[in-house]
Amino acid sequence: MGLLDNQPSTANYYYGDEFGGYQFVSLDDIITNFTIAYVGENKIIPKIKRTDIAFHAQRAIQELSFDTFKSIKSQELDVPPTLVLPLPRDYVNYTKICWTDSAGVEHPLYPTRHTSNPTSFYQNEDGEIKINPIATLTQGSNVIVLDGDYSQILVHGMRVTGPNLKPQNWIHKITTTAGITSLTLKNKDGSNVKNALATTNEEIKIFRFNYLQNTPLGNHFKIKNSSLTETTLTADGAAGDTQLNVASVEGLKVGMFVNLEAFVNDDNVGEGNDAIKIVGVGSTTVELSHPASFAFTSGETVGFISNNEVSNAWNNYKSHTSTTNAQVDEYDYDDDIYELNVGGRYGIEPTHAQVNGTYYIDNLRGLIHFSSNISGKNVILKYISDGLGTDEEMIVHKFAEEAMYKSIAFAILSTSNYGQNLVPRFKKEKFAAIRTAKLRLSNLKLDELAQSFRGKSKIIKH
Repeated sequence: MGLLDNQPSTANYYYGDEFGGYQFVSLDDIITNFTIAYVGENKIIPKIKRTDIAFHAQRAIQELSFDTFKSIKSQELDVPPTLVLPLPRDYVNYTKICWTDSAGVEHPLYPTRHTSNPTSFYQNEDGEIKINPIATLTQGSNVIVLDGDYSQILVHGMRVTGPNLKPQNWIHKITTTAGITSLTLKNKDGSNVKNALATTNEEIKIFRFNYLQNTPLGNHFKIKNSSLTETTLTADGAAGDTQLNVASVEGLKVGMFVNLEAFVNDDNVGEGNDAIKIVGVGSTTVELSHPASFAFTSGETVGFISNNEVSNAWNNYKSHTSTTNAQVDEYDYDDDIYELNVGGRYGIEPTHAQVNGTYYIDNLRGLIHFSSNISGKNVILKYISDGLGTDEEMIVHKFAEEAMYKSIAFAILSTSNYGQNLVPRFKKEKFAAIRTAKLRLSNLKLDELAQSFRGKSKIIKH
């Protein structure tokens, strides 16, 4: 039975849009074919579950994707004014980052190794990473006045404790006037805090529930670059609501934290990954990631916090005026000598001897940071994936099909209690099959190779 008998007809193929699919085998077919050839009575593997084969098949795709398969993907994106782009969701490593000019020619960008975006912590005047404000309490009021400017402490889910304060106090609002910060506190249930005593010079502690409950602020996370955007609610809400009707959405962005007592409580904040954020911004509404625990009323002030992870190093890097590439589009591609640099290249750092721009990848936050001269450019990111995407993406080229079978067989035999005497043999067969796949997938053609060598000094007869 011919394989093409089960494929679309010639007419359907050429009038369709899935060309070239015959050169690939799906992962499901790989697993089925392996089961037929290797599993069963009087075969190498007497018995094994299909799920076990699927696991080892996926691991084989991952390993072969890094240096055997043609698994390079690409994305074309415009660099925004923020000079930051997120890494693709299936990103493992990059192969090339470049921008394209009006002629469609790629201009490679080079990574800079002399800057980064480190974590920026709050420090007091003594250089210590902690904060111990002194507060003044007024009897019957839910506002406490601090002894200085502490506007930088505004982070989602902040709580306050002190000798004369209840343990369940959440910061609902913060205002700073003339260098003096005041905190408006509310209880977990949304009611106002009523201070029992009027005291001054009371040392309080401010901490975030996402971490250990009694950990002082600043020991585990930065607070230096927090900023607040405030607006008012235009409609009442009930427990379970995730939508807020607001007077203005100006300045609100997806990813900002919400600072409203109905959404800041023990039940929702959790252990650090459940912080309540904006997941959608409409014209007059805001969608939040978690529901309210109790009702909120129209006219109430709500704050949205952007806890930007921005350091001084990144601020300086993106604001610095880099070497312009405005005229790069007009360069003659047959002449790579820049007239102003003739005779002036001695001792120059090769990675800096270009005007295309630079970038660095912050793997901790999953972001690519570009230099200022890349703003607005059309950037192409070519990267390596591990091959484990959608079902349509998990395919194997037929040149590497045998390498998949040998890799799966070796993995199963080496992790089982039978067939241990076959492990050395399949280790060698796996190595040989992968080497063969690399040679086949390298796609070397004699005519193309000879044409490349004709530009060298040696004469190539053909």
